[in-house]
Amino acid sequence: MKIIILGAGRVGGSVAESLVSERNDITVVDTDVTQLAALQDRLDLRTLAGNATHPPVLAQAGAEDADMLIATAARDETNLVACQLAARLFNIPTRIARIRAPEFLEHPEITGVDGFQVDHLICPEQTVTDYVMKLIEFPEALQVLEFAGGRASLIAVRAYEGGPLVSHPIRDLRAAHPNIDMRIVAIFRNDRAVTPEGDTLIQPGDEVFILAAAEHIRTALSDLRRMDQPVRRVMIAGGGNIGLRLARGLGEHYQVKLIEADARRCNYLASQLDSDRALVLNGDCTDEDLLGEEGVDEMDLFVALTSDDENNIMSCMLAKRMGARRTIALINRQAYADLVEGNRIDVAIVPSQATIGSLLKHVRRGDVVAVHSLRRGAAEALEAIAHGDPKSSRVVGRRIEQIDLPQGATIGAIVRAVAPADPLAPDDAGGYEVIMGHHDTVIQPEDHLIVFVSNKRLLPRVEKLFQVGVGFF
Repeated sequence: MKIIILGAGRVGGSVAESLVSERNDITVVDTDVTQLAALQDRLDLRTLAGNATHPPVLAQAGAEDADMLIATAARDETNLVACQLAARLFNIPTRIARIRAPEFLEHPEITGVDGFQVDHLICPEQTVTDYVMKLIEFPEALQVLEFAGGRASLIAVRAYEGGPLVSHPIRDLRAAHPNIDMRIVAIFRNDRAVTPEGDTLIQPGDEVFILAAAEHIRTALSDLRRMDQPVRRVMIAGGGNIGLRLARGLGEHYQVKLIEADARRCNYLASQLDSDRALVLNGDCTDEDLLGEEGVDEMDLFVALTSDDENNIMSCMLAKRMGARRTIALINRQAYADLVEGNRIDVAIVPSQATIGSLLKHVRRGDVVAVHSLRRGAAEALEAIAHGDPKSSRVVGRRIEQIDLPQGATIGAIVRAVAPADPLAPDDAGGYEVIMGHHDTVIQPEDHLIVFVSNKRLLPRVEKLFQVGVGFF
């Protein structure tokens, strides 16, 4: 696929790195020649220095025969105008724009067919906010991902000594919960993948990925670690877009303290938040005296969301040492995140990796409706729809054991529409069932398959399985 990426910053660079590894033809456009040079030094792609809102620059980037434009420049206006030019002048089939202003999400007519002609809007700040909100809802988890409209969930959890099923074989999971179907789809031990077989022992410190129906998440978590008390008191360091969105999202059910260094920004934050539920503080989040005075030792969660990696790391480590129960840090540099997570920082979030899944689902071949990046890009979980019939499809009508899945790819679960009991009921009156993927499970047309891929290099082979033969059409 021929793809033009506008913007060589963190998001654009992460997208380029991911797509280049999958053998796409990538051209990155930016006005910053230094960033372009750094990308070209480490990735096999083409770069072009120029303003992406100028038609000659897009033409030079190959817009005449491009399959997709992904606009990730720093300014919303640049991304929107570039998408409009791509549609009207070059007829690029798929146009994706990253935006920051929530107004564009609230008024889709601005960006639709009669507006800037954007096919898909991506808002990294909202994606990261939703990510943190899930971790607040399930404080025991390292990652919580949803599929099929929230009907199934994949959770990552660190196994703790003393958990009911820790130091036990995986087969004991079914014995412990005979009426609940859940599945361990992957285990990572010392950063290496361990194939989950029935006799595989779950060891303390293992990073375990469990797939289950959404209503069974807490049961799955309780098997591998002690259950934490619900989060009620939250301290947020950083009042930028993400900090403000998070404080708003927590609403009336939480007590929130938000620390912001810029006094003018504090005034704005105070005007946007309910003073009865959120207290805005002007100060340095790495100031030990300030944290002590504001009761960081009583906090269920400390979240560092400033734009400075070092401040986020240091404030989280300080908050943890002073008694905060759990800490989450936003860290842009992946190497930093790998170093600190699991020590004094419970969860490190790399924004570009949290966001990239919402972009990749539009790039994947076959009918892929959701993509989630796992372990900071090392693995992926995707949701694909099985179309066709046994003649035109490589998966429909076959048992899972008959599907030519590459080693390292696992069909963890199937979400299947269930017809209503009353034959006279309307077509949309039926429900859905979540079926764990066993060797003898037969795939039916329109099933949503949740596939775990432990190595991204396997993705092209997995995607090919879900492409329907021409004869079907």
